[in-house]
Amino acid sequence: MKGARGWVIAGAIAIVIAVAAVLLQPRQDSPEHSTDSDAANGASAALLFSQAMGHPTDQITGSFGAPAERSVMFVFTPTSPYTADEADRIHQWVLASGGILIYASEQADPELDRAFGVKRLGGFVSGVEYQGTPVVDGVIRVAGGDGMMPLDPSPNQVPILRTGSGFVAGFVQRIGLGQLVVLADPLVICNGYLERADNGRLLADLLSVGGADAHVAFDEYHHGLTVSDFAPQAWVSTPWGAALLWLLVAVFFGLVLRGRRFGPIIERQAEVARSDAEWSVAVGQLLRRSSARGVTLGLLAGATERAVAARTGLPLQPRERFWNALWVRAPEVAAELAQIETSLYTSSSTERDLLTAASRLHAIAHPRPKNLAGPGR
Repeated sequence: MKGARGWVIAGAIAIVIAVAAVLLQPRQDSPEHSTDSDAANGASAALLFSQAMGHPTDQITGSFGAPAERSVMFVFTPTSPYTADEADRIHQWVLASGGILIYASEQADPELDRAFGVKRLGGFVSGVEYQGTPVVDGVIRVAGGDGMMPLDPSPNQVPILRTGSGFVAGFVQRIGLGQLVVLADPLVICNGYLERADNGRLLADLLSVGGADAHVAFDEYHHGLTVSDFAPQAWVSTPWGAALLWLLVAVFFGLVLRGRRFGPIIERQAEVARSDAEWSVAVGQLLRRSSARGVTLGLLAGATERAVAARTGLPLQPRERFWNALWVRAPEVAAELAQIETSLYTSSSTERDLLTAASRLHAIAHPRPKNLAGPGR
Protein backbone atom coordinates (compact mmCIF):
# COMPACT_ATOMS: atom_id res chain seq x y z
CA MET A 1 0.00 0.00 0.00
CA LYS A 2 2.83 2.39 0.88
CA GLY A 3 4.60 1.67 -2.42
CA ALA A 4 1.41 2.28 -4.39
CA ARG A 5 0.90 5.57 -2.60
CA GLY A 6 4.42 6.67 -3.54
CA TRP A 7 3.77 5.87 -7.19
CA VAL A 8 0.51 7.81 -7.13
CA ILE A 9 2.22 10.89 -5.67
CA ALA A 10 5.10 10.65 -8.14
CA GLY A 11 2.67 10.27 -11.03
CA ALA A 12 0.69 13.31 -9.90
CA ILE A 13 3.85 15.42 -9.74
CA ALA A 14 4.88 14.26 -13.20
CA ILE A 15 1.44 15.17 -14.59
CA VAL A 16 1.61 18.64 -13.02
CA ILE A 17 5.07 19.24 -14.52
CA ALA A 18 3.90 18.06 -17.95
CA VAL A 19 0.81 20.28 -17.88
CA ALA A 20 2.90 23.28 -16.80
CA ALA A 21 5.37 22.61 -19.61
CA VAL A 22 2.57 22.55 -22.17
CA LEU A 23 0.78 25.62 -20.84
CA LEU A 24 3.96 27.65 -20.47
CA GLN A 25 5.34 26.94 -23.91
CA PRO A 26 6.29 30.24 -25.51
CA ARG A 27 3.54 31.23 -27.89
CA GLN A 28 4.27 32.46 -31.39
CA ASP A 29 3.01 35.90 -30.57
CA SER A 30 4.66 39.04 -29.27
CA PRO A 31 2.20 41.92 -28.90
CA GLU A 32 4.94 43.97 -27.23
CA HIS A 33 7.23 43.37 -30.26
CA SER A 34 10.11 42.03 -28.22
CA THR A 35 13.53 41.59 -29.81
CA ASP A 36 13.66 38.21 -28.03
CA SER A 37 10.71 36.94 -30.07
CA ASP A 38 10.86 35.27 -33.48
CA ALA A 39 7.11 35.66 -33.97
CA ALA A 40 5.79 37.57 -36.95
CA ASN A 41 5.06 40.55 -34.70
CA GLY A 42 8.35 40.17 -32.81
CA ALA A 43 11.43 42.28 -33.49
CA SER A 44 14.31 39.81 -33.26
CA ALA A 45 15.13 40.46 -36.92
CA ALA A 46 15.69 44.15 -36.18
CA LEU A 47 18.35 43.24 -33.62
CA LEU A 48 20.02 40.76 -35.98
CA PHE A 49 19.78 43.23 -38.87
CA SER A 50 21.54 45.86 -36.75
CA GLN A 51 24.34 43.45 -35.90
CA ALA A 52 24.67 42.41 -39.55
CA MET A 53 25.06 46.06 -40.55
CA GLY A 54 28.04 46.34 -38.19
CA HIS A 55 26.40 48.39 -35.45
CA PRO A 56 27.38 47.69 -31.84
CA THR A 57 24.05 46.33 -30.64
CA ASP A 58 22.64 45.37 -27.26
CA GLN A 59 19.47 45.23 -25.20
CA ILE A 60 18.56 47.35 -22.20
CA THR A 61 17.61 44.88 -19.47
CA GLY A 62 17.99 44.51 -15.72
CA SER A 63 18.14 48.22 -14.95
CA PHE A 64 17.19 51.17 -17.09
CA GLY A 65 19.53 53.90 -18.19
CA ALA A 66 20.03 56.12 -21.21
CA PRO A 67 22.44 54.75 -23.86
CA ALA A 68 25.72 56.40 -24.79
CA GLU A 69 25.87 59.70 -26.63
CA ARG A 70 24.78 59.72 -30.28
CA SER A 71 23.33 56.22 -29.98
CA VAL A 72 20.13 54.92 -31.53
CA MET A 73 17.52 53.58 -29.13
CA PHE A 74 14.46 51.56 -30.18
CA VAL A 75 11.40 51.50 -27.93
CA PHE A 76 8.70 49.02 -28.98
CA THR A 77 5.27 49.24 -27.27
CA PRO A 78 6.17 49.44 -23.56
CA THR A 79 4.11 47.02 -21.49
CA SER A 80 5.67 48.39 -18.32
CA PRO A 81 5.02 52.15 -18.54
CA TYR A 82 7.82 54.68 -18.36
CA THR A 83 8.01 56.75 -15.22
CA ALA A 84 8.13 60.53 -15.45
CA ASP A 85 11.80 60.50 -14.43
CA GLU A 86 12.73 57.92 -17.06
CA ALA A 87 10.89 59.79 -19.80
CA ASP A 88 12.56 63.07 -18.81
CA ARG A 89 15.99 61.41 -18.79
CA ILE A 90 15.45 60.05 -22.30
CA HIS A 91 14.28 63.46 -23.49
CA GLN A 92 17.41 65.06 -22.03
CA TRP A 93 19.54 62.34 -23.67
CA VAL A 94 18.04 63.17 -27.06
CA LEU A 95 18.24 66.91 -26.48
CA ALA A 96 21.77 67.24 -25.13
CA SER A 97 23.57 64.01 -26.04
CA GLY A 98 22.53 63.71 -29.67
CA GLY A 99 20.56 60.52 -29.04
CA ILE A 100 18.14 59.20 -31.64
CA LEU A 101 14.94 57.66 -30.28
CA ILE A 102 12.85 55.35 -32.48
CA TYR A 103 9.55 55.22 -30.61
CA ALA A 104 7.31 52.58 -32.23
CA SER A 105 4.07 51.93 -30.37
CA GLU A 106 0.49 51.45 -31.45
CA GLN A 107 -0.68 52.77 -28.09
CA ALA A 108 0.42 55.77 -26.12
CA ASP A 109 2.89 55.57 -23.27
CA PRO A 110 1.63 58.50 -21.16
CA GLU A 111 5.01 59.74 -19.95
CA LEU A 112 6.89 59.31 -23.22
CA ASP A 113 4.10 61.06 -25.13
CA ARG A 114 4.16 63.88 -22.57
CA ALA A 115 7.93 64.30 -22.57
CA PHE A 116 8.20 64.42 -26.38
CA GLY A 117 4.91 66.14 -27.16
CA VAL A 118 3.45 63.20 -29.09
CA LYS A 119 -0.27 63.58 -29.78
CA ARG A 120 -2.55 60.91 -31.18
CA LEU A 121 -5.99 61.17 -32.70
CA GLY A 122 -8.73 59.23 -30.98
CA GLY A 123 -9.94 56.05 -32.66
CA PHE A 124 -8.40 53.72 -35.21
CA VAL A 125 -8.14 53.90 -38.97
CA SER A 126 -7.42 51.14 -41.44
CA GLY A 127 -3.76 50.65 -42.23
CA VAL A 128 -2.43 47.68 -44.23
CA GLU A 129 -0.25 49.91 -46.42
CA TYR A 130 1.36 53.31 -46.02
CA GLN A 131 3.01 55.72 -48.44
CA GLY A 132 6.42 57.11 -47.70
CA THR A 133 7.05 60.83 -47.95
CA PRO A 134 10.12 62.37 -49.63
CA VAL A 135 11.76 62.62 -46.20
CA VAL A 136 12.57 58.89 -46.35
CA ASP A 137 14.30 58.52 -49.68
CA GLY A 138 13.62 55.24 -51.46
CA VAL A 139 10.71 54.22 -49.22
CA ILE A 140 7.64 54.29 -51.44
CA ARG A 141 5.26 51.75 -49.91
CA VAL A 142 5.33 50.17 -46.46
CA ALA A 143 3.13 47.26 -45.35
CA GLY A 144 1.63 47.35 -41.87
CA GLY A 145 -1.18 46.05 -39.70
CA ASP A 146 -4.90 46.17 -40.27
CA GLY A 147 -5.39 49.33 -38.25
CA MET A 148 -3.60 51.96 -36.22
CA MET A 149 -4.23 55.05 -34.11
CA PRO A 150 -3.07 57.98 -36.29
CA LEU A 151 -0.74 60.68 -35.03
CA ASP A 152 -1.49 64.39 -34.82
CA PRO A 153 1.89 66.00 -35.57
CA SER A 154 2.82 69.57 -34.71
CA PRO A 155 4.51 71.88 -37.25
CA ASN A 156 7.93 70.72 -35.99
CA GLN A 157 7.05 67.06 -36.49
CA VAL A 158 7.50 66.09 -40.14
CA PRO A 159 5.40 63.14 -41.41
CA ILE A 160 7.28 60.25 -42.98
CA LEU A 161 4.40 57.75 -43.42
CA ARG A 162 0.78 58.36 -44.34
CA THR A 163 -2.23 56.16 -44.92
CA GLY A 164 -4.08 56.20 -48.22
CA SER A 165 -6.58 58.60 -46.67
CA GLY A 166 -3.87 60.99 -45.50
CA PHE A 167 -3.58 60.11 -41.81
CA VAL A 168 -0.07 60.30 -40.38
CA ALA A 169 1.43 56.96 -39.32
CA GLY A 170 4.93 58.24 -38.55
CA PHE A 171 6.92 61.43 -38.17
CA VAL A 172 10.44 62.65 -37.47
CA GLN A 173 11.41 65.62 -35.31
CA ARG A 174 14.70 67.34 -34.57
CA ILE A 175 15.13 67.90 -30.81
CA GLY A 176 18.30 69.73 -29.85
CA LEU A 177 21.27 67.63 -30.93
CA GLY A 178 19.19 64.50 -31.46
CA GLN A 179 16.15 63.24 -33.30
CA LEU A 180 12.84 61.58 -32.52
CA VAL A 181 11.14 59.13 -34.87
CA VAL A 182 7.62 58.02 -33.94
CA LEU A 183 5.82 55.12 -35.63
CA ALA A 184 2.16 54.54 -34.85
CA ASP A 185 2.34 51.04 -36.36
CA PRO A 186 5.37 49.09 -35.05
CA LEU A 187 4.59 46.16 -37.35
CA VAL A 188 6.24 47.97 -40.25
CA ILE A 189 9.66 47.02 -38.80
CA CYS A 190 8.71 43.65 -37.26
CA ASN A 191 9.85 40.19 -38.37
CA GLY A 192 6.95 39.13 -40.56
CA TYR A 193 6.80 42.42 -42.48
CA LEU A 194 10.41 43.18 -43.40
CA GLU A 195 10.20 41.33 -46.72
CA ARG A 196 7.10 43.21 -47.78
CA ALA A 197 7.20 46.34 -49.92
CA ASP A 198 9.93 48.72 -48.67
CA ASN A 199 9.80 47.73 -45.01
CA GLY A 200 13.38 46.40 -44.97
CA ARG A 201 14.68 49.63 -46.50
CA LEU A 202 12.80 51.64 -43.86
CA LEU A 203 14.43 49.64 -41.05
CA ALA A 204 17.86 50.06 -42.64
CA ASP A 205 17.32 53.82 -42.85
CA LEU A 206 16.29 53.98 -39.18
CA LEU A 207 19.34 51.98 -38.08
CA SER A 208 21.63 54.26 -40.09
CA VAL A 209 20.25 57.57 -38.82
CA GLY A 210 23.07 57.85 -36.30
CA GLY A 211 25.81 56.86 -38.71
CA ALA A 212 27.40 53.67 -39.98
CA ASP A 213 29.05 52.82 -36.65
CA ALA A 214 26.41 54.19 -34.27
CA HIS A 215 25.59 52.15 -31.20
CA VAL A 216 22.06 50.66 -31.28
CA ALA A 217 20.12 49.71 -28.14
CA PHE A 218 16.74 48.00 -27.85
CA ASP A 219 14.69 48.69 -24.73
CA GLU A 220 13.55 45.36 -23.27
CA TYR A 221 13.47 46.70 -19.74
CA HIS A 222 9.99 48.17 -20.25
CA HIS A 223 8.56 44.94 -21.58
CA GLY A 224 8.45 43.54 -18.06
CA LEU A 225 7.72 39.87 -17.42
CA THR A 226 5.98 37.87 -20.11
CA VAL A 227 4.67 34.31 -20.17
CA SER A 228 7.71 33.12 -22.12
CA ASP A 229 9.94 34.11 -19.20
CA PHE A 230 8.41 31.22 -17.25
CA ALA A 231 8.68 28.64 -20.02
CA PRO A 232 10.81 25.55 -19.28
CA GLN A 233 13.30 26.57 -21.97
CA ALA A 234 13.86 29.86 -20.14
CA TRP A 235 14.32 28.69 -16.56
CA VAL A 236 16.09 25.35 -17.11
CA SER A 237 19.02 27.17 -18.70
CA THR A 238 19.59 29.25 -15.55
CA PRO A 239 21.57 27.94 -12.53
CA TRP A 240 18.59 28.11 -10.19
CA GLY A 241 16.35 26.51 -12.81
CA ALA A 242 18.76 23.61 -13.27
CA ALA A 243 18.96 23.18 -9.49
CA LEU A 244 15.16 23.12 -9.28
CA LEU A 245 15.03 20.51 -12.04
CA TRP A 246 17.50 18.28 -10.18
CA LEU A 247 15.42 18.73 -7.02
CA LEU A 248 12.30 17.56 -8.84
CA VAL A 249 14.20 14.54 -10.18
CA ALA A 250 15.49 13.71 -6.69
CA VAL A 251 12.00 14.03 -5.20
CA PHE A 252 10.59 11.80 -7.93
CA PHE A 253 13.08 8.99 -7.35
CA GLY A 254 12.81 9.47 -3.60
CA LEU A 255 9.08 8.88 -3.79
CA VAL A 256 9.62 5.86 -6.00
CA LEU A 257 12.18 4.31 -3.65
CA ARG A 258 10.19 5.20 -0.55
CA GLY A 259 7.83 2.32 -1.11
CA ARG A 260 10.53 -0.35 -1.57
CA ARG A 261 10.99 -2.93 1.21
CA PHE A 262 14.38 -3.95 2.62
CA GLY A 263 13.17 -7.46 3.43
CA PRO A 264 10.12 -9.60 4.18
CA ILE A 265 7.28 -8.05 6.09
CA ILE A 266 7.39 -8.86 9.81
CA GLU A 267 3.96 -9.30 11.24
CA ARG A 268 3.27 -7.27 14.33
CA GLN A 269 2.44 -9.38 17.35
CA ALA A 270 -0.99 -8.94 18.81
CA GLU A 271 -1.02 -7.09 22.11
CA VAL A 272 -2.12 -9.11 25.16
CA ALA A 273 -4.31 -7.39 27.73
CA ARG A 274 -2.56 -6.99 31.08
CA SER A 275 -4.23 -7.91 34.36
CA ASP A 276 -4.93 -5.46 37.17
CA ALA A 277 -2.27 -7.14 39.28
CA GLU A 278 0.37 -6.43 36.64
CA TRP A 279 -0.57 -2.77 36.53
CA SER A 280 -0.41 -2.59 40.34
CA VAL A 281 3.01 -4.23 40.39
CA ALA A 282 4.23 -1.86 37.67
CA VAL A 283 3.05 1.21 39.57
CA GLY A 284 4.61 -0.11 42.76
CA GLN A 285 7.92 -0.69 41.02
CA LEU A 286 7.89 2.84 39.63
CA LEU A 287 7.19 4.30 43.05
CA ARG A 288 9.92 2.16 44.57
CA ARG A 289 12.50 3.19 41.96
CA SER A 290 11.70 6.84 42.47
CA SER A 291 11.87 6.48 46.30
CA ALA A 292 8.44 8.08 46.49
CA ARG A 293 7.53 6.68 49.92
CA GLY A 294 5.80 9.87 51.02
CA VAL A 295 3.74 9.94 47.82
CA THR A 296 2.80 6.29 48.29
CA LEU A 297 1.63 6.83 51.86
CA GLY A 298 -0.33 9.88 50.78
CA LEU A 299 -2.11 7.84 48.12
CA LEU A 300 -2.83 5.06 50.62
CA ALA A 301 -4.15 7.54 53.20
CA GLY A 302 -6.48 9.09 50.64
CA ALA A 303 -7.74 5.66 49.59
CA THR A 304 -8.29 4.73 53.25
CA GLU A 305 -10.35 7.88 53.87
CA ARG A 306 -12.53 7.07 50.86
CA ALA A 307 -13.04 3.50 52.10
CA VAL A 308 -13.96 4.70 55.61
CA ALA A 309 -16.34 7.32 54.19
CA ALA A 310 -18.06 4.66 52.06
CA ARG A 311 -18.35 2.26 55.01
CA THR A 312 -19.70 4.82 57.47
CA GLY A 313 -21.94 6.60 54.97
CA LEU A 314 -20.25 9.96 55.42
CA PRO A 315 -19.52 12.38 52.58
CA LEU A 316 -15.78 12.81 52.03
CA GLN A 317 -16.06 16.47 51.05
CA PRO A 318 -15.71 18.90 52.60
CA ARG A 319 -12.89 17.14 54.39
CA GLU A 320 -13.21 19.09 57.66
CA ARG A 321 -16.88 18.15 58.00
CA PHE A 322 -16.01 14.52 57.21
CA TRP A 323 -13.54 14.38 60.10
CA ASN A 324 -15.95 16.05 62.52
CA ALA A 325 -18.67 13.56 61.65
CA LEU A 326 -16.22 10.63 61.81
CA TRP A 327 -15.16 11.59 65.35
CA VAL A 328 -18.82 11.48 66.37
CA ARG A 329 -19.83 8.30 64.50
CA ALA A 330 -16.67 6.16 64.84
CA PRO A 331 -14.27 7.76 67.30
CA GLU A 332 -11.99 4.68 67.48
CA VAL A 333 -11.54 4.62 63.71
CA ALA A 334 -11.06 8.38 63.63
CA ALA A 335 -8.44 8.26 66.37
CA GLU A 336 -6.44 5.47 64.75
CA LEU A 337 -6.62 7.02 61.27
CA ALA A 338 -5.60 10.43 62.60
CA GLN A 339 -2.69 8.89 64.51
CA ILE A 340 -1.43 7.06 61.40
CA GLU A 341 -1.75 10.11 59.14
CA THR A 342 0.09 12.22 61.69
CA SER A 343 3.00 9.76 61.69
CA LEU A 344 3.19 9.44 57.89
CA TYR A 345 6.16 11.79 57.55
CA THR A 346 8.23 9.76 60.02
CA SER A 347 7.07 6.42 58.57
CA SER A 348 8.49 7.09 55.11
CA SER A 349 12.15 6.90 56.06
CA THR A 350 12.57 3.19 55.26
CA GLU A 351 10.68 0.57 53.33
CA ARG A 352 9.96 -1.36 56.55
CA ASP A 353 8.28 1.71 58.05
CA LEU A 354 6.39 2.16 54.80
CA LEU A 355 5.15 -1.43 54.91
CA THR A 356 4.05 -1.07 58.55
CA ALA A 357 2.11 2.14 57.87
CA ALA A 358 0.52 0.62 54.76
CA SER A 359 -0.60 -2.44 56.75
CA ARG A 360 -2.22 -0.27 59.42
CA LEU A 361 -4.03 1.80 56.77
CA HIS A 362 -5.20 -1.37 55.05
CA ALA A 363 -6.54 -2.68 58.36
CA ILE A 364 -8.58 0.50 58.82
CA ALA A 365 -9.85 0.53 55.24
CA HIS A 366 -10.71 -3.17 55.21
CA PRO A 367 -11.17 -4.32 58.84
CA ARG A 368 -11.87 -7.91 59.76
CA PRO A 369 -15.55 -8.64 60.47
CA LYS A 370 -15.00 -9.00 64.19
CA ASN A 371 -13.37 -5.58 64.36
CA LEU A 372 -16.03 -3.68 62.36
CA ALA A 373 -17.02 -0.50 64.10
CA GLY A 374 -20.73 0.08 63.61
CA PRO A 375 -22.46 3.44 63.80
CA GLY A 376 -23.66 2.77 67.35
CA ARG A 377 -20.27 1.89 68.80
